[in-house]
Amino acid sequence: METINDVLRQKGSDIYSISPDAAVFEAVKLVAEKNIGALLVLDKSEQVVGIFTERDYARKIALLGKDPKATPVRDVMTSKVMFIEGDKSIDDCMALMTKHRFRHLPVLKVGKLVGLVSIGDIVKAVISGKNLLIDQLGEYIVGNS
Repeated sequence: METINDVLRQKGSDIYSISPDAAVFEAVKLVAEKNIGALLVLDKSEQVVGIFTERDYARKIALLGKDPKATPVRDVMTSKVMFIEGDKSIDDCMALMTKHRFRHLPVLKVGKLVGLVSIGDIVKAVISGKNLLIDQLGEYIVGNS
């Protein structure tokens, strides 16, 4: 069974982050520039203190008419962040994301941050696995194995 580490090997393990003191405008700019949906919020000691998502911007800035240039990320970020270990299965990750309604999960390896996976990454891996199985079954049926 494929693990979260396998997903990171496929997609890469780039981690984009921002300071909790940065303006929301800077976070939105970075999200758009990198074409991603979330940023990890790291303090000065590089510890995860939150996660900032497009959803945070839409619900806590845009809808409320707040100024993104005057609002710090710390005021809108999600501060309760869950993590997943890289050796966990894709199914474990999908269950955790579904249960808690998260779209992004930071990945740890022995307590060290090594990446970030999105629900899109997980769905892509599941579909890829299903397609491989279908191909293998097709070859088995026609006798090409």
